[in-house]
Amino acid sequence: MAVMPEAEVTVEPGLVVALLRAQAPDLAHLPVRLAGGGWDNTLFRLGKDLVVRLPRRKIAEPLMVAEQQWLPGLAADLSVPTSAPVRIGQPGSTYPWHWSVSRWIDGISGVSVPRRDRASAAVPLARFLAEFHRPAPADAPVSPVGRGGPLEARDDVVRARLAVLGTPASPRLLEVWEHSVAAPAFADPPLWLHGDLHAANTVLGPDGGLAGVVDFGDLCAGDPATDLAAAWLHFDASGRSAFRAEVERHRPTDAATWDRARGWAVSMGSALAASSDDAPAMLELGRGILAEVLRD
Repeated sequence: MAVMPEAEVTVEPGLVVALLRAQAPDLAHLPVRLAGGGWDNTLFRLGKDLVVRLPRRKIAEPLMVAEQQWLPGLAADLSVPTSAPVRIGQPGSTYPWHWSVSRWIDGISGVSVPRRDRASAAVPLARFLAEFHRPAPADAPVSPVGRGGPLEARDDVVRARLAVLGTPASPRLLEVWEHSVAAPAFADPPLWLHGDLHAANTVLGPDGGLAGVVDFGDLCAGDPATDLAAAWLHFDASGRSAFRAEVERHRPTDAATWDRARGWAVSMGSALAASSDDAPAMLELGRGILAEVLRD
């Protein structure tokens, strides 16, 4: 069975309270309760308006540091709320890594909303990317797993995942992947990227609209096709059409970029589908992504 990576540090509410007492005593009186987590971080609701994010694996710590360094400035003029940190926690004797306190964004995780009901988020998500995809400096973070880079660097691992999945659709997904890898490479200056823009990293409001974008742990620079994979990561055909039209309205995007974006959807969808047997929502998300890839 393929499962999510095990936590290397177990974080419980008592530890969070102790860290707050030591480093943010003005917040230590607020109630703390588990709010969820993913492959890299554990989240705790802090009072009504805040959330504490702590890496659960050593590999996630430098991602947290990069987010703390860059995201507050990048998010300052965005029209969509984000998980930009408002407090930065330091490593210590009881917990070995950097951690953050961010604003809580009211709403529901996008992964909890059926794909057909996410269409209201398509236009605002495209607008978010139009704002966020700005030129990145030479010292911007580089993704340790190749986000923003050439698809061919992921060729071996994606082929291996599709072989492991072994579904009747795997040969067709491999054809899509090979077509995407063969697309002309991104040749323009690198842009800032969210890097992991699937539905679990969005917050939706009661009307299905976009309330916020969270978890910038894969923040990096490079090919915008990585984030444009959101067309398949989030939406059905109708929502995808609205998303693509709004992207094009803000920034003309050639066919090669959309081909690479579809390839990134294969890469991300296969990663979720192959490694989430113990996380039903993420497993379903991965399978749904791969199904949408084949509908175009």
